[in-house]
Amino acid sequence: MHQEERQHRHARPRLETLSDLIYGLSLSIGAISLVITNSTQSNAIDIDRNILEFLFVFLILITSWIIYTSDMSVLPIETRLVTLLNVILLILVAIIPYLFDQAVSLINTPDVQNYASILFTFDYSGSLFIMAGFAHLIAQEEEQLVHEDQMIRFRRIRNRLTILTIIVLFSTAVPWDWLILGVHVRLLIGLVPIASFWFNRMRASPFGIPRTPKHG
Repeated sequence: MHQEERQHRHARPRLETLSDLIYGLSLSIGAISLVITNSTQSNAIDIDRNILEFLFVFLILITSWIIYTSDMSVLPIETRLVTLLNVILLILVAIIPYLFDQAVSLINTPDVQNYASILFTFDYSGSLFIMAGFAHLIAQEEEQLVHEDQMIRFRRIRNRLTILTIIVLFSTAVPWDWLILGVHVRLLIGLVPIASFWFNRMRASPFGIPRTPKHG
């Protein structure tokens, strides 16, 4: 019994360390691709476009990392299911920068961009769905991982992430040649989960100051 507890205590930090490395590597790949893109002759419009593309991937990854670390801080036991979901999530996170870069690369043909954007959408929605699964595991009453009020919060998070997963998946139905201000509509829909997360985070705790319950 004690040996099993020690194994769990050691396994968890290793998994968290690996997760941080994968997220950090994905962010680094995005930054490296930005430098490589700007190594050729560019004009002001190209520079602005490259920065916006990098910020898009950065916001996806950093938002995913915040949600992920929040879930992992609550899940106390590394079950086979949690470990499997972790591995799948990290695979999806690792290839996000590559798929996005292929989707927006001006070197690729529209057909290749369209195909890469579909894979990127599946990848993105898959990561959201897995994090919804983490929230579902935390919200289960029989597990008693958190207090009842926290269970309600994680159920809301689970439901919101599930809805966002569906929204991102539905973006594949949008034709790739639909543009708004020169930006593909399919990619713009990918901003919905980011906006939803930061809006709810600021509403719950604006400027990092916890809301105090109202009395009377």
